[in-house]
Parts: sequence; structure tokens; C-alpha cells
Amino acid sequence: MNIKSKLVDQNGLERIVTRIAHEILERNKGSKNLVLMGMRTRGEYLAKRLFEKIKEIEKIELPFGILDVTLYRDDFRVRLKQPEVSVSNITFNINEKDIILVDDVLFTGRTVRSALNAIMDMGRPNTIQLFVLVDRGHRELPIRADYVGKNIPTSINEEVKVKMSEVDGEDAIYLMEMENN
Repeated sequence: MNIKSKLVDQNGLERIVTRIAHEILERNKGSKNLVLMGMRTRGEYLAKRLFEKIKEIEKIELPFGILDVTLYRDDFRVRLKQPEVSVSNITFNINEKDIILVDDVLFTGRTVRSALNAIMDMGRPNTIQLFVLVDRGHRELPIRADYVGKNIPTSINEEVKVKMSEVDGEDAIYLMEMENN
């Protein structure tokens, strides 16, 4: 993969999180019934930043959890290598809550579908709202995000790479291009 362009830097990422925090609070008329769930791996760190921003704005700590959907994926059995399975960490009741599900990139929609299945196995939330940092298109399932940090239309030979300082040492969004072999 070659870097085609750097689309968002650290300051841009901070602005996106701030904007989305305000959009979430406005749409839900505050934070009263909200819970945050970040999808492993980068969605979890993005959700933590959203948690901190909402805490700063509302002076309240929302219930926060981490969701691993590896075992719910529809390609789990067909992968050649053994997938790395982590543990979900949801320590609160989700029944009748408004869940803000957080992921870094929305592509085909299959990972989100897996997350929805995992959440429904845990209980019956009031709503599930999706925040993605990047929507790159190419959906295979009828899934859309409620909150989008940035829409980045891509070709099928491009990839969006989100980097977060917690795991990558920098905050950025890159557009990558596959190398021709």
C-alpha cells in the first residue's frame, strides 16, 4: 500500500470528535439515557475520546463499554488463519438504553451487522445509533451511520487507514492506494 494523501491530521480528528459529541447530545436532547460502545480496536479509542468530550460538555460520565465482534463475523469460519479474539467489556445493562456504537471506518457494513447481532444478544436497547469516523462507501448491506466524521468516497483499489496515537503513535486519516503487482 502506498500513501495517496493525508486527509485528516490530529487537529482535524479533535474537531471531528467535538462536532460529533455536540451532534449526539443535540439529537438525544442531552446525555440522560446514553451509553457508549467502541468496537475493537480503533473504535474503542475513538469512543473513549468521545466519552471524554461528552464528559467535558455535560459534566457526566456515560456508561462505556468495548465490543469485540470477531465471533459474530460472517467470514469467521472461512478465514484461513485463526482470528484474534478479544473480550467484549460491557459491564452495564443495555436494556432500554440509547447506544452510541462507535467504529473507525464504515465500508461494506458487515462489521456493523456483526455488532448489531452481538448487542441484541446482550439485551434490548431503546435505540442503536452508529458513529463512524469515516464512511468510504461500497456498502454490501443496507447499513448507514447516524453520525459521520468524514465521507471519503473511494475506489475499490483504495483503502482508508485510520491511525490513532494509542495504537499507531499518531492521529491521522490516510487514503492508501494498492500497489500494482
